[in-house]
Amino acid sequence: MRHGKKINHLGRTDSHRKALLSNMAVSLIKHKRITTTLAKARALRSYVEPLITKSKNDTTHSRRTVFSYVKDKEAVTILFREISEKVANRPGGYTRIVKLANRAGDNAEVALIELVDYNEIYAKGEAKVEKKTTRRRSGKKKTEAIAVEATDKVEADKVETDKVETKAKASGTKKAAKGDDLTIIEGVGPKIAEVFVAAGVVSFSDVAAKTAEELKAILSEAGDQFNTAVTDTWPEQAKLAADGKLDELKKWQDELDGGKEADEETKED
Repeated sequence: MRHGKKINHLGRTDSHRKALLSNMAVSLIKHKRITTTLAKARALRSYVEPLITKSKNDTTHSRRTVFSYVKDKEAVTILFREISEKVANRPGGYTRIVKLANRAGDNAEVALIELVDYNEIYAKGEAKVEKKTTRRRSGKKKTEAIAVEATDKVEADKVETDKVETKAKASGTKKAAKGDDLTIIEGVGPKIAEVFVAAGVVSFSDVAAKTAEELKAILSEAGDQFNTAVTDTWPEQAKLAADGKLDELKKWQDELDGGKEADEETKED
């Protein structure tokens, strides 16, 4: 009897269902949003969210566990290097399901499933919210409504101006410091690069001049979300980049596992 068994088999055998969800998880990780049926989207959410939680702890065991589900090395690298930093402060609920129009032909319910932190449309919509007023205003009430709208617009313009000035200052600081793209170093993502720039480490030479322990100390001061970073190879990678030995650096990075030396078992995988 099936009492209490609420899993949706999606009309497939167990092995077929696992392969389907694995392929969909790879597509979601690489493209950040996919369109599928509502039933598959709900099944995928319960399949992929535990893997995203697992990626917050960047260890060899975690990578192997995730790889056993998604079977794609590129997707595992993107998940641990990029997505894990993006969702570091989010306790859960990494995906969003948006219902779309039913599919023509079989009238199946269609939905879009996406990673919440990569949706720029919602963020833009929230920034452009304006206070609405009724059209039929007269005399003093109409004047007050216009004044309120003007005040709101001035405040919004001020916020936008502050953002532009902040970006300009940040850009000017980077140019003045003649900084390098530190994300070329395997294991260094955009967030970690920002932490280094804020600490005055803006070039490959600066990173090469530091020890692995000193780099780790800088990240520890920036927050607990960077505790899993392994800095052992970063100074050597930075030295190769500073010397212009990019081919040699690329060859070495192919042998690394998330910026750290891969053990023999990982190389075999």
